[in-house]
Amino acid sequence: MKILILNGSPRLNGNTVSMIDALKEVALKNGHQVDIVNAYSKNINSCRACEYCHTKGNGECIQNDDMKEIYPLLKEAEILVLASPVYYLTMSSQLQMVIQRMYCMMQPPKVKKMALLLSSHSPKVYDGAVSQYKSMTGFFNVEDLGVITAFGEENKSEAKLQEVRKLAEKIK
Repeated sequence: MKILILNGSPRLNGNTVSMIDALKEVALKNGHQVDIVNAYSKNINSCRACEYCHTKGNGECIQNDDMKEIYPLLKEAEILVLASPVYYLTMSSQLQMVIQRMYCMMQPPKVKKMALLLSSHSPKVYDGAVSQYKSMTGFFNVEDLGVITAFGEENKSEAKLQEVRKLAEKIK
């Protein structure tokens, strides 16, 4: 299976990346292809609501930015994983920019399953991100593989990383 992980963290060795690495390790071991997009390093503009994509563009955005690199990955992905720190009650702005720009394709055509990985330093900040994720899985009509959250000392803990590995084992 082709797995696309959209990473919303700007920290290369941060808590979110530790969860991504655990998922990737198991996925590769099980023969899956894994692509990771580090949204923080991309130059992505906001959606202009010009509707070019839904008229003359036939599903293609008119903007010429780094989303042009991500669209082909989204078109081929069978599993989509959103991974982000929670900075202020939702996924990072870097990841939000990618999600909002998916509007032109409405939904990735081959995605059948999704998962969400979130990290923070507080236990009661996930509702916004989880709600958005649940809305996406419902709108895309895809299987929810699960949501994993880690806060405080759970971040990078072996117990939490094992939970992520267990989720990755469900990918079939």
